[in-house]
Amino acid sequence: MKKSIVFILSILALNMSMAQNNFKISLAEWSLHRRIQSGKMTNIDFPRVSREEFGIGAIVYVSILFDRKDAVSDKVYLQKLKTECEKYNVKSNLIMDDGEGNLGDTCIEKRNIAVQNHRKWINAAQFLGCHSIRVNAAGDGTKEEVQKAVVVGLQQLCDYANKLKINILVENHWGYSSNPDWLVEVAKSVNRKNFGLLPDFGNFDKANRFPAVEKMMPYAKAVSAKSYDFDEQGNETKIDYPKMLNIIQNSGYKAFIGVEFEGNRFSEEEGIKATLKLIKK
Repeated sequence: MKKSIVFILSILALNMSMAQNNFKISLAEWSLHRRIQSGKMTNIDFPRVSREEFGIGAIVYVSILFDRKDAVSDKVYLQKLKTECEKYNVKSNLIMDDGEGNLGDTCIEKRNIAVQNHRKWINAAQFLGCHSIRVNAAGDGTKEEVQKAVVVGLQQLCDYANKLKINILVENHWGYSSNPDWLVEVAKSVNRKNFGLLPDFGNFDKANRFPAVEKMMPYAKAVSAKSYDFDEQGNETKIDYPKMLNIIQNSGYKAFIGVEFEGNRFSEEEGIKATLKLIKK
């Protein structure tokens, strides 16, 4: 009982701290992917787990962690998920959408199929009350060829999503998308009000992550606070969190920061709590 009270008080303190810094916190489902993929919990459990175990009232789904491949089009399933969110007072923020084809495919027919495949996730996002879906700016070819193709695919997706008041976001998610200059050019070329970027603290290769995130922030409609490992003082060992959060705050960004733990040395539960504690610190 005492542990529960201490945890609740710590969450309240965290929320007060975040409010002072204009930060709002969400939980990315990928933080719990091992627990879900092992069958210890399901996507339907996600709202309850987020609220009861971590005190987080906003969530980010991952498409490949839905309980069935066809669940995205099952209104009964989606209503059950929505009811769980309402029961635990949890907001569905966005869906990270993977595995539906390359929106930057240089083959028009394949790209059109990918655009069509993503539409069902836009429909689901609108039903659940999300503000966005995150897609990938991927394709085969030179960076110029893929950039040209992905702009067309994203514009088509944005035009469909706009009717449902859903944003289309692209994350730095390896490939050409982990080049911040390439990604910013994509954002400028798409030129749709419901298009934006989702800077991830990780997922950068050669680019220095701090100027890279800084370049992306003017287009950010969501942010992913990636974490991997922590030292004895609770600091992230690969990412300078104070420096990164300072960049976020100085950009004027006031929407959600999604906790996304991806480490192996700590349990998922420990990693999520350590990330929350670090953001507060």
